[in-house]
Amino acid sequence: MRRRTFIAGAGTAVAATAGCVGYTGGNEGDGVVTVATYESFVDSEESIGPWLKENFEADHDAEIEFTVPSSGINQYIRRKQEGADIDADLFVGLNVDELIRIDDELDEQLFDSIAGDLERSDRVIDELRFDPDDRAIPYDTGYISLVYDEREVEPTTFEDLTDEANRGELITQNAQESDPGLAFLLWTVHEFGADGYLDYWQQLEDNEVRILGSWSDAYNAYTNEAADMVVSYSTDQVYNGDTPRHQVGFLNDQGYAQPEGMARFADAPDADAATDFIEFMLQPEVQGVIAEKNVQFPAVDDAELDDEFASLAHVPPEPVTFGYDELAGNLDGWVDEWARQIVE
Repeated sequence: MRRRTFIAGAGTAVAATAGCVGYTGGNEGDGVVTVATYESFVDSEESIGPWLKENFEADHDAEIEFTVPSSGINQYIRRKQEGADIDADLFVGLNVDELIRIDDELDEQLFDSIAGDLERSDRVIDELRFDPDDRAIPYDTGYISLVYDEREVEPTTFEDLTDEANRGELITQNAQESDPGLAFLLWTVHEFGADGYLDYWQQLEDNEVRILGSWSDAYNAYTNEAADMVVSYSTDQVYNGDTPRHQVGFLNDQGYAQPEGMARFADAPDADAATDFIEFMLQPEVQGVIAEKNVQFPAVDDAELDDEFASLAHVPPEPVTFGYDELAGNLDGWVDEWARQIVE
């Protein structure tokens, strides 16, 4: 997940040019699979990108080239609108809100449906699928939860966050700027409904919730003990261990699922090799490595995980999420109304 930009281990950073990060050269259609992704996927030797490149190339007659577009998926939306070449085969790191934005802003398909081309697509956990047209195939998921200091607080319900005893003790992220911040907002919509979530947020604001820009802003503040609860991921103990200040809290026994997907561009220069790479990403042993290096959960139910990871990465008793059909036509309105009332 993109939060790794803050907590990635030391390693050799890849070179950056013209707003992109690249590993290898190569021309389109010559056996090079160009994979567009986000920075923390490839920003050090500890990231998952270098491992995928090395191991895929060892068994396939193709070369992987990673590129990090400076404006993410928006770069490809603009290029499609302008009729420019996409110059990439795959996008890895696609969220449901980005898929909705693509469909809202483009008349032509940016990605093509791929499930029928994959042998392993039926192994993806059904609850993680977020694209009704099978363009985006999940490869991992996170669960948004609370991380808290059990010596000071014990949050178990949404109502606990509005209790006077917890005044000023919750840090979250801006839903307009942060993936976990948006997920937490959607979690409250899921819990209180479109007619009630703003009332709940008003109670949070009255209880002095702190809304910071990004996940790293919020987590840094929590690390510096600015408060005793922060919205984060249920894999927190994989990095920090099972310590008093790193307890994972599932409000109402829930956690908000935030799957990431990979999608093949409709005009992929090397569509067959791109499909091979997606198949490779879904192999059980590869899924295990993706989960451990991305510190998230696999998208298939037979991934090979080591025992330590499995013991420290917590799955909520009741995962909740919104799918494409529930968010389409509603997402922007929910976020805009929240921003007008709470942030502005």
